[in-house]
Amino acid sequence: MDKNAASRSVMQHLYPAIDPFDQRMLDVGDGHKVYVEQCGNPNGVPVVVCHGGPGGGCSPAMRRYFDPDIYRIVLFDQRGCGRSRPHASVKDNTTWHLIADMELIRATLDIEKWVVFGGSWGATLALLYAQTHPQAAAFLALRGVFLMTQAELTWFYGGGAGQFWPDLWKRFTDLVPEDEHDDLIGAYHRRLFSGDMMQETRYARAWASWENALASIDSEGMVGESPGEYARAFARLENHYFKNAGFLEVDGQIMRDLPKIAHIPAKIVQGRYDMICPPTSAWHLAQAWPQATLKMVPKAGHALSEVGISAELVRTMDQIGRNPKQLGL
Repeated sequence: MDKNAASRSVMQHLYPAIDPFDQRMLDVGDGHKVYVEQCGNPNGVPVVVCHGGPGGGCSPAMRRYFDPDIYRIVLFDQRGCGRSRPHASVKDNTTWHLIADMELIRATLDIEKWVVFGGSWGATLALLYAQTHPQAAAFLALRGVFLMTQAELTWFYGGGAGQFWPDLWKRFTDLVPEDEHDDLIGAYHRRLFSGDMMQETRYARAWASWENALASIDSEGMVGESPGEYARAFARLENHYFKNAGFLEVDGQIMRDLPKIAHIPAKIVQGRYDMICPPTSAWHLAQAWPQATLKMVPKAGHALSEVGISAELVRTMDQIGRNPKQLGL
């Protein structure tokens, strides 16, 4: 299927494009201002969208997974990316800062409880947010689960995924000397934070290209080069978080703390052929979570834009929207 045909197929499952009824820059402290927008029904069921990356930012398409007559849709660009400022900054930028930002957004918008929707790193953030503030999360809708473990990082930056894409892996690794290949996250970190804007942008584009090429099952590894400004924020933030193991206390923290959210219902949507976040994480999460349901989507990879994944997420949100009272909303 060609890319345009795939895009048209995805659009058939989404709600029509909408504009925000509220846009603001929220001062979250530490010199950061976070972009926040609201769309849909101002009196509707609140849902907050955690975008991927870290560093990916929100897009207008993310508004379209929710019935605008039913949902009050809250999108925000996490610190340092998208429309948030300062751009590409990693200062005072950790998982716990982002969780505190989400709570500030919730309080500022006077929302008691909301549905938390996120994919990839957004799923990581959604899970950690709910484990930190279980009283605020009514339901978790997760896609392409990433549990922020060393095993997952080793898979993607230690050669696991490279066994399926040896040509793209070689292009990614050839940019650093062979004696640094045992720690590619560290090797790229030194170049992404070198202070040389041209070098940072070059390595940022390579970092982003490695991930983007493997995101969609239909791409066959063929993706265009990311704009320099976007790539630099995406790569610097993602690398910063991964170098610091997501700022978690211990490896496996999300699974350790799963009892904190065992009572919260959840739907996990996972592509069977996800090369970035292999399905084993989603499967183990669902096995250990009594209130979670796992939908494994055949012939789908990692991207939110995969046809089967988009259709299942919209279906999930429609089901929740029909009876929000059962979630206390």
